[in-house]
Amino acid sequence: MFRTALRNVLAHKARLLMTVLAVMLGVAFVSGTLVFTDTFGNAYKNKSAKSFDHVSVAIQPDGGGSSEDGESKEPARLTDGLLKKAAALPGAESAIGSVNGFTALADKDGKLVGGEWGTTGSNYYPGKDGKDPRYAFTKGAAPKSAADIALDSRTAERTGFKVGDTVRYSTDGPVRSAKVSGIFDTDDGSVVAGGSLVVLDNTTALKALNKTEYDEIDVKAAAGTSESALKSSVEKILPKDTDAVTGGQLSDDQDRMIEQQTSSMSQVLLIFAGIALFVGIFIIANTFTMLVAQRTKELALMRAVGASRRQVTRSVLIEAFLVGLVAAVAGFGLGLGVSVGLESLMNSGGASLPDGPLVIAPTTIVVALLIGVVVTMLAAWLPGRRAAKIPPVAAMNSVHATPTTRGLVVRNTIGSLIVAFGMVLLFMDDNYVMAGGAGIILVGVIVLTPLLSRPFIAASAPLLKPFGVTGKLSRLNSVRNPRRTASTAAALMIGLTLITGMTVIATSMGSAINKMAAGSMKADYSVSMANFQELTPEVREKIDKLPDVEASSPLRTAYGEADGSYSVINGVDPKSFGKLVGLDFTSGSVDDLKAGTALVDTDTAKDKGLKAGDTFPLKFDEDGKTVRLKVAGVYEGNEMLNGLFAPTSVVDPHLSKLVDKQVLVKMKGGASDRAENAIVDALGDNPAITVQDKDDVSNAVAGGINLILNMLYGLLAMAILIAVLGVINTLAMSVFERKHEIGMLRAIGLDRAKVKQMVRLESVVISLFGAVLGIGLGLFMGWAVGGSIAEKVATYSMEIPVGRIVIFLAIAAVVGVMAAVWPARSAARLNPLMAIKSE
Repeated sequence: MFRTALRNVLAHKARLLMTVLAVMLGVAFVSGTLVFTDTFGNAYKNKSAKSFDHVSVAIQPDGGGSSEDGESKEPARLTDGLLKKAAALPGAESAIGSVNGFTALADKDGKLVGGEWGTTGSNYYPGKDGKDPRYAFTKGAAPKSAADIALDSRTAERTGFKVGDTVRYSTDGPVRSAKVSGIFDTDDGSVVAGGSLVVLDNTTALKALNKTEYDEIDVKAAAGTSESALKSSVEKILPKDTDAVTGGQLSDDQDRMIEQQTSSMSQVLLIFAGIALFVGIFIIANTFTMLVAQRTKELALMRAVGASRRQVTRSVLIEAFLVGLVAAVAGFGLGLGVSVGLESLMNSGGASLPDGPLVIAPTTIVVALLIGVVVTMLAAWLPGRRAAKIPPVAAMNSVHATPTTRGLVVRNTIGSLIVAFGMVLLFMDDNYVMAGGAGIILVGVIVLTPLLSRPFIAASAPLLKPFGVTGKLSRLNSVRNPRRTASTAAALMIGLTLITGMTVIATSMGSAINKMAAGSMKADYSVSMANFQELTPEVREKIDKLPDVEASSPLRTAYGEADGSYSVINGVDPKSFGKLVGLDFTSGSVDDLKAGTALVDTDTAKDKGLKAGDTFPLKFDEDGKTVRLKVAGVYEGNEMLNGLFAPTSVVDPHLSKLVDKQVLVKMKGGASDRAENAIVDALGDNPAITVQDKDDVSNAVAGGINLILNMLYGLLAMAILIAVLGVINTLAMSVFERKHEIGMLRAIGLDRAKVKQMVRLESVVISLFGAVLGIGLGLFMGWAVGGSIAEKVATYSMEIPVGRIVIFLAIAAVVGVMAAVWPARSAARLNPLMAIKSE
């Protein structure tokens, strides 16, 4: 049976080509993902390990927290005195104090370098030799005064700054200028991941970052002293609420964090690889179904001469094993190229991944081979089993054993039950149960596709009528074998279901954000730090000096308990707040906001039974003091505006440091380029500060959604490509199967052009059937998932992206035309007489 299976594979190698390609692409996606994440993780670990070379023991605050009596604790103080004690310990070679924090660097165009979260400033702490081991200078020298600044080499390359150039930077205060004194290489993780690092001299860094102590003290062991011995010495001088951690432990912790990050990335990519392989199953099953059908007489003869059902099934599975093995090996080789391509793609997008050798783990090879073989054999098992069940005499009487109607009835019944069960789960409250229900419905619809194919293809008759006899023949060919048409269309349907569903949710969410911004924000501008940390009150003072400012208010955040429940308290200017926001009140009014009062959101009011005019206790976290406030109004909260709003006169006495989360500004002439430039100029063209109008606020969120959506499109493109291979495969084998019929059509006058047109139209009909089914199911999924979102986001309502749906349909039609090129050409080139003679 093995020799028979091998002979059949070699005899039908051309027909198995698309199956090999489908499996190969799926395996390439899986193996490429595993190799890429292993390579990335290994390179990152190596880089991170180097960054701990100067650390034998690190002294760190234990993170603050709460004391035994529940009061918040001040973080431990890592002072210069502690630093000197650490450096003087026996067995210590040197000690370095490090500080870091957000530091906005402006490029030559005045734009923020490194992104909102990736621009960091740190200190240069020279040791006895005058060098800081954290930074290896390649050009220039280390900063020595407030007039100097040093840049990492990646940032210098991106921005074009050179030694001697003047740059502008800012933390949470005024804009400063400094000359680039040097350029250095670093193994800092944020820089390796695409961020930027600037280094100031120690005194300037402490002042600019508003720090009086160090964030960490790193002690290097002298030769002959172990980390554990040095740690024991360090523990003797530790202040309260500090920890001593060895460099080895820090490196291990970093390795674990990198493993978690790469594991998360790997899981996301593998989900889409799984989708691609799932789509490939339909192609494999279709191929083996048709191959088995074409060899019905051969299998019957084998049964007649003594082969058992198990042997027939086994021969088909052996064929599948050989096909899967070849495809898996080829896919693994292609996967190596995919991993290199992923690295290049991410680097071109600014990720700056660390360099390192390609890591090919033995488990990756085993997984790739197993996936390719197992998926192929599973998909081929049902056709093989079905072939073995046909009685030998019945099989000899017919070249192609037609599936029974009873089989379709059973399939439709099972599919209907699956869909019904999925619908029940879809309307449960639990999000995970709902997601499971959506997946079950998708499986049910796949089972029901043969039933759904008939009415759709019948409905396409008017569209095919202008093509005359070829249109009619293509329609009849499409519906002739509903199982084959269904499985071919299902592959395309899966990809378009996911794409359409995600597009509907993303479009609807973007629209909800726009509505929220338009309804909640009367202010023309929101001014905040680029990394959304605190602003100094000076920012509002400078803005208020502009003659065109009509109203402004800070949003000054505090935390506490409102009548026993945790709450965010926003300090605002009560005189101007009503002009800057649009709140929907269920009781009271923003005009009633004054000293001793607060605006309360509906959730808090409902939870505590509050209404306008009631009073409630508010305990502030920072000083532990409690005040009683009167409810000035109850409003409908949303994702942009929620919590309590109280006058700054209520909030300020309970804050140790007055800082603002953002400043809302309304201009007399409304938003304009002139008004925005006036605010930017008033703030000294500060790269650390962002000025956003309503559209900018919406786009900041919507832009992130669209970025994720485009990434998902790219990941699902593999599934769509495999679906296209499925259409080509089905048509090619269908043409081979219908040689006799096509020969007869040619003999009675159907020319080559008409034969090509018939095959093309058949391909378009099948592709559009899959597209319409996928889009319809995607819209349904978008509606179902949107229902749970609408419960949490008041402005959410389903938006149908008509333009994109039309594009999806157009792409499906193009897919149908392109997929038919090779099969149509093969059909047209058939010799009529030879085709008529074939069985």
